Amino acid sequence: MKTLIDQIGNEHTFEKSPQRIISLVPSQTELLCDLGLEDRIVGITKFCVHPYHLKSTKKIVGGTKKVHYEKIRLLQPDIIICNKEENTKEIVEELRKICPVWVTDIITIEDNFKMITDFGQLFNCRIEAQKWNDKLAFALSDFKNFIKDKAIAKVTYFIWKTPYMVAGSNNFINELLRLNHFKNIYDDKGRYPEIELEKMKSEGNPEIVFLSSEPYPFKREDGYEIAEFAENAQIILVDGEMFSWYGSRLLKAFEYFKNLHQKL
Repeated sequence: MKTLIDQIGNEHTFEKSPQRIISLVPSQTELLCDLGLEDRIVGITKFCVHPYHLKSTKKIVGGTKKVHYEKIRLLQPDIIICNKEENTKEIVEELRKICPVWVTDIITIEDNFKMITDFGQLFNCRIEAQKWNDKLAFALSDFKNFIKDKAIAKVTYFIWKTPYMVAGSNNFINELLRLNHFKNIYDDKGRYPEIELEKMKSEGNPEIVFLSSEPYPFKREDGYEIAEFAENAQIILVDGEMFSWYGSRLLKAFEYFKNLHQKL
């Protein structure tokens, strides 16, 4: 018997380590696989694209905001892995009628380390979890050394079009922007504010504008309209997974960020 507390403060008691896992968060699905738990995963979302082969070997039970409850019920899960930002409170409450729901809440890199430690305890894979935390800690230290002399640059990070929305504060994207010595001009406007392009110059006049590949798949053409209102800024397409996926993906993100800085 073990009792553990998830990242939103809910207490869970398990007689044994959960064997049948449904993951409703793409980055956490990837982490579970990297922790050696792929065989235990029975259900995923349509957005769980890493590792690529999972979509043909696991049952797809919907997306992150809309799930098929009956498909989930029929899979007889021991646990469902959700995230405070990715999945709605209503979804979590409905899923709790089926089985325990473990909810993560990742805003900082420390939260990411905690999630991996928690999964190690929850799924009885503490050694693998510690290995991943050690690798990430080493890579983080190395990246901080790489970035320490870089000048701070003012940036805007677009996540959506029609309406235009950007990353604000209190989210993992902003944490990684800060780590990269990027000053988010919208970090005082809420988590994911809608903005007007016409006001971007007066609201901070960014030196760099990032257009993310997700959740909206920005293309180069999208940058032309934005460039009219940020004529002094570099417009750069970026891999959204590297800025918004947590878990084991962060290891690849550090190398991605190094390459990104070399292009600026």
